Amino acid sequence: MRRGLLQRFSALLLALLLAFLGAGRAEAASCFYATSQGSTGPANWQSYCWLDFSGYNDTAARSGAGQAMSYTLPDGTVMTFTLKVSGAAIGGSVAPSWSGAAVGNTAFLGIGGKPILYQSASGTTTAAISNIVLTPPAGVSQITSYMFVAADGESSNDGESLTFLTNGGNWVALDTAGPISGSVYPTSSGLGTQTFGITGVAGTVGANIVGSSTPTSLTATIVGGGLQGAMFAVRFASIRLNMQITGARAAAADQFTFAINATSGGATLATGTSSGTGLGPFTAATLTTASALPLTLVQTMAGGSASPLTEYQASLTCANSVSSSTPLPSGVVTTNYSFGALQFGDIVNCTFTNTPFPHLQLTKALGANGRRFTTDQFVMNINQGSTTVATTTTTGTTTTITTGTTPNYSGSAGTTYTFTELGAGATSLTQYTSAMTCTNAFTGSTTTLPSAVGGVVTPRMGDVIACTITNTRRTSNATLTLVKTSSVISDPVNGTTNPKAIPGAIVQYSILVTNTGPTAVDSNSVLLIDSLPTQMAVGTSATPTFTQGSTTSGLTFTASTDIKYSNAATAPTTYAGCTYTPVSAYDPAVKFVCINPKGVMAGSTGTPPSFTISIQAQMK
Repeated sequence: MRRGLLQRFSALLLALLLAFLGAGRAEAASCFYATSQGSTGPANWQSYCWLDFSGYNDTAARSGAGQAMSYTLPDGTVMTFTLKVSGAAIGGSVAPSWSGAAVGNTAFLGIGGKPILYQSASGTTTAAISNIVLTPPAGVSQITSYMFVAADGESSNDGESLTFLTNGGNWVALDTAGPISGSVYPTSSGLGTQTFGITGVAGTVGANIVGSSTPTSLTATIVGGGLQGAMFAVRFASIRLNMQITGARAAAADQFTFAINATSGGATLATGTSSGTGLGPFTAATLTTASALPLTLVQTMAGGSASPLTEYQASLTCANSVSSSTPLPSGVVTTNYSFGALQFGDIVNCTFTNTPFPHLQLTKALGANGRRFTTDQFVMNINQGSTTVATTTTTGTTTTITTGTTPNYSGSAGTTYTFTELGAGATSLTQYTSAMTCTNAFTGSTTTLPSAVGGVVTPRMGDVIACTITNTRRTSNATLTLVKTSSVISDPVNGTTNPKAIPGAIVQYSILVTNTGPTAVDSNSVLLIDSLPTQMAVGTSATPTFTQGSTTSGLTFTASTDIKYSNAATAPTTYAGCTYTPVSAYDPAVKFVCINPKGVMAGSTGTPPSFTISIQAQMK
């Protein structure tokens, strides 16, 4: 008798101890998504994460303290609450709970764990969930809203019912799961209030799914004529952010980082980075969240990129796979967009589309024989009208070119640009033949590319145009170039004070002759037969002067023998053919001036030899 009392006391003590330990320990668990929609499941079936009751402890749940539950949700949020149960026996069950249940048979297939609190005896069971707390993932300051979901976990037939009472937002209808046959649903009431009821009807019925926003407590009353069950979920929303490039990268090394950030605190919740040489879309940054967090969508240049983000025009467009009132951007030009909070059930896909502003670059190349002179250098210009917007001057010797590429200039769509080159210093382009080839990294562009030096292009958005001017030196000959200039000495009105080129004005007319080639000119073979401008008259007052350049020409000039004139209608072909003698100081009959300095004109060694012949003329 005493041993029996002791055994009963020990058993009672053990039961109390187990109840105490069960009540004090949070049962760590998770939630599970269905693996497929099923034949009657809603379009946003993937937005429900069903709470797993595999860890349900009936002794703890029926204790005074209740069972402490803890769930780590897919977005890193930790949800805790206390579960207290009374009444008819109940426990965790797999889905479907039986062959006639809607959830697990026609909708939300493949939910893992034991997502249903399912009676094991008929009667009334009360399951009270209290002190619901959601702790946000790292970097998120707080959770201001979430959606708690309640659903019929079996099928409510005659004599069965479910009642869900919340202290959160009024119950709203979210979705349904269709019956395994027919189209019958149990009777429901209380939408728009804090008490939602389901009353069973005859037959095999579908299931109702309702939600309450941000409750801290919820009570389910489960009445089974046979057996009855309820299930609970946290409603999620998802957003995917991607990016793609239109046209081409402004520079081959450019890569982009795109991210979904918490607006509050700025924590990065999901991120992705472009890679390779393709135009995308790339692997998306995906965020699935149980809380209505305000989000910001941003992008930056990834490390190692050659261009700043300002070299691109970025636009953002989003689409939602479900019907929702969540505002969505469409073609918004931005790199930092305050998206706001998702609505529970949203399945949003967003894409940054990066289009480079037109980019232009010009590069110098040399033919196989390289430079004519070791010191030859070239100025490469991209011009917008008379303005040089990008330039570089080459360095190097023989066939080597350094600093031979202009900056990658970011221009404007619809603006015309010209590609030109100049000889730097004493370098003469007459010693080279030039050819220009251009390519556009935007292979789908219809922009017409220039094909010769001095050609123009009018780019469009996305164009990344690179042109190369190749200079091939000519054969080794003398190459004479002429530059004509005139300056006013005096005029009949102003004299020598700020004189103007008016009739009667006296001007100095000059011809600069340069040998840019490396070969000397044959002796006495330099012959200039110049057609005078029609508005000038030359005569006995020509007073010719001969001036050597900074590098002497090696020629001599005698005014009495080395300059003659012609009044012929066409240019003489020889110096001897210039036979006219002017009859006045400024003889209007003179049509041609013939100049024949003597000696051998030197070849260039990099600084071309030159001379200038100047005569006085009068404006007619």
